[in-house]
Amino acid sequence: MADLEAYHGYGDELESRLRLKTFPLGLKLLENEGDIPEGSQRPIRDFGHHLSLCQAFQISRREGTAVAMLKEDNWCPEPVIGYGLGEPPKYFLEGHNRFPHDVETLEAGSHYAQQFPRLEVGKYVGVVSAPLRTANFEPDLVMIYCDSAQLSLLLLAREYKEGYDLKCSLSSHAACVYGVVPAVISGECQVAMPCRGDHYRAMAGDDEIIVTVPKGRLEDLMAGLKYVNSTGSRLPRGYTFLPEYPQRESYEKIAKMMGYL
Repeated sequence: MADLEAYHGYGDELESRLRLKTFPLGLKLLENEGDIPEGSQRPIRDFGHHLSLCQAFQISRREGTAVAMLKEDNWCPEPVIGYGLGEPPKYFLEGHNRFPHDVETLEAGSHYAQQFPRLEVGKYVGVVSAPLRTANFEPDLVMIYCDSAQLSLLLLAREYKEGYDLKCSLSSHAACVYGVVPAVISGECQVAMPCRGDHYRAMAGDDEIIVTVPKGRLEDLMAGLKYVNSTGSRLPRGYTFLPEYPQRESYEKIAKMMGYL
């Protein structure tokens, strides 16, 4: 219970420090149906219809409902393929998922399919999402829908411990896959753009970007958020538009060393 209390505290802290519009989510990959947390809703059983995974995330992040999505609950095939809930058909691998609607040739579509992030088929049967502040399970990663100012703070916080840039692959498709699967595989944070389905079918805002944080990175991220807040990087913030505004001492030294000031 102490671990869950810590996660709940992280959820509250993320909401307050980042001024989030929707709940940061805890996500857990399910290895069998018996792993579904008590009280989780199942679309087919409880709603009477399928959902796309982005719609399930929307229900969790806006309504505060825990939603478990197994293969039979999914409407969109991309997370079924990406999460390894089923073998991708040859038709997908040949590139028809993108051609002719999005790309010039079937070969270009196959390039997309080859790069598509995928977990091992059969390792998991589904995924559950719930607000981090109330989740009754230990999450594998945290998903945050944020704007560019909030993303800036999250990236600053992530860089606090080691300073390295974030490397990630961006795509116009399958945000529910590109935000989650690479983070699970690499154990590193990811940034993903809400896809058309997320925008058109799940109400993602035009100003929203997705950040995912594996549980092994969460404690360091929270320490980084606290630190950058103490040095002045926080929300809300004021704005000025001054020429030759006051520089940090280190910035001024670097500029003078380079000889242009």
